[in-house]
Amino acid sequence: MLDSNLAVDESKLEYMARMPMGRDLLMNLVQKNHELIVSDIEDRFGIKEMLSDQSKDNMFLASFLYYFGVLTLAGDTPDLKVRLKVPNLVIKSLYVDRIQKMLLPDPGDRDEGANAAEQVYQKGDMAPLCAFMENKYFKVFHNRDYRWANELTIKTAFLTLLYNDILYIMDSEAEINRRYADLTMIIRPDKRYGRIFDILIEFKFVRLKDAGISAEKARDLSGDELAKLPEIVSRMQEGEKQVYTYGKELEQRYGNLRLQKFVVVALGFERVCFKKIVKNF
Repeated sequence: MLDSNLAVDESKLEYMARMPMGRDLLMNLVQKNHELIVSDIEDRFGIKEMLSDQSKDNMFLASFLYYFGVLTLAGDTPDLKVRLKVPNLVIKSLYVDRIQKMLLPDPGDRDEGANAAEQVYQKGDMAPLCAFMENKYFKVFHNRDYRWANELTIKTAFLTLLYNDILYIMDSEAEINRRYADLTMIIRPDKRYGRIFDILIEFKFVRLKDAGISAEKARDLSGDELAKLPEIVSRMQEGEKQVYTYGKELEQRYGNLRLQKFVVVALGFERVCFKKIVKNF
């Protein structure tokens, strides 16, 4: 289904990405079951206004995506506001692709990121992807983004590189025994003959302020020094326990998985460290 007929939908998302609030909206919409709630849907879109007015609010952006089929109705809230969501996985893949192009405009960088992501599910090696995030991806985030930065921000950045719905059943915030794993990539039944791994990743985010360190000092830390920061150690241990539990339950649910488990901890938008979980608790 991902053919030239969808080019018009991609152009709508490209227009959205240029809006002041558009980038955050697109990044939020790729999250599991994320819905956009607005008081009403606008029904007029003048070409002159669309080309000249860069101060569109959330209602305009949501209405624009709805009328062009990139969002769909999901019912009403109890207070009768309108709920909108991404209609299907095909359109979701366009959202992911647009975010990647928005944050990594250079095709060479996108290719480098894709190659690093392949190392995760082909070799179980997270190091190249984390290095790419530090050296390339985080450079596009500005200081103002720290205000809204959290684990979802980091997860979305990784998701745009790891997303592969041809090989995998992709699930962001997969429900596992009434709890939620950050990202699971389960090989599709018709692709299990391939030499690739199932993937489970838990993401953690440590603010520079909470770690008591400046961005400059964070960039100067060695890998060992980074991993020994108390806040990093604490979040890593927390993630390890979650990954072990989620991994055990995924094995019980699917059986015969080639599961690679990771905890990824970001320190602001400066550094990333990870741990591959192989031990039991």
